[in-house]
Amino acid sequence: MQKDSYIVVTGAAGFIGSCLVSFLNKQGYVNLILVDAFGDEKKELNLRNKLFSHKIEREDFFNWLTLEEAKPAFIFHIGARTDTAEFDYAVHQKWNVDYSISIWQYCAAHSVPLVYASSAATYGDGSLGYDDRHEWIDKLIPLNPYGMSKNNFDIWALAQTECPPFWAGLKFFNVYGPNEYHKARMASVIFHSYNQIMKDGIVKLFKSHKEGFEDGKQLRDFIYVIDICKVCFWLLQNTRPVESGIYNLGTGKARTFLDLVYATFAALNLEPSISFIDMPLDIREKYQYFTEANMKKLHDAGYNADLYSLEKGVEDYVRNYLSENSFY
Repeated sequence: MQKDSYIVVTGAAGFIGSCLVSFLNKQGYVNLILVDAFGDEKKELNLRNKLFSHKIEREDFFNWLTLEEAKPAFIFHIGARTDTAEFDYAVHQKWNVDYSISIWQYCAAHSVPLVYASSAATYGDGSLGYDDRHEWIDKLIPLNPYGMSKNNFDIWALAQTECPPFWAGLKFFNVYGPNEYHKARMASVIFHSYNQIMKDGIVKLFKSHKEGFEDGKQLRDFIYVIDICKVCFWLLQNTRPVESGIYNLGTGKARTFLDLVYATFAALNLEPSISFIDMPLDIREKYQYFTEANMKKLHDAGYNADLYSLEKGVEDYVRNYLSENSFY
């Protein structure tokens, strides 16, 4: 991809999107078309000192494309309604399905490669495993409307005959890292742990409400946002040899929330202090107790770069971003 090419990043003011903008800037890409619902002061801080050519409200994006000469050469569709506690499916349908369909159709009509964000929330309780083979996707049963919407778009994408010249749907597992200051309740457990430590010196974790899991030993596949950006950039550079399709994007190794909190205390050179609280009722029945990405498909496609370990990722996040109140 030529460095003077126009690249679209939707969700550009959000957590993952703004990190991707910064990563692209670091690789010399500045002709970026940023798309989001702008105006949130906390989210706008994510874009401070970023380089880009256009900033377009998501409601205006498709009209803008028909009027402007700045035609994109690649689209990263990262934007979505990501609140797993939002139970009004119509909200998710609008932004995670219908808007994504419009992005896809534009890319197909104008031969623009597309990478979009799917989610590990599509796997539901994990009873069918965490395998990104296409033949399993329509059998998955997500636990919440957010996961349903992401899976519904994956199913729709796989059924299409008119497609972008290259496309990849990335099933993000539990992403953490800088630029999530605005996410409030939906921020990573590391973010909340750090703030609890700074305020009270102790971290509160959810008790387990499922037989077979001890308190704090719920397991998730935690992936550092910088690794997400690296994979996205690799796809930007490798649209020809890589086969279009849906890919898991995690570390391939589940870790406990206790591991995560211990790593947070260690990054602060403090002894761990942890207590356990009841899980809120509104998420208790829709909670994933185990996620672990099967990463064989992406590895077979050619991506074999080292990933941050949980300890190294948490250390970098805590010491270089949270402790400094800085942005990536």
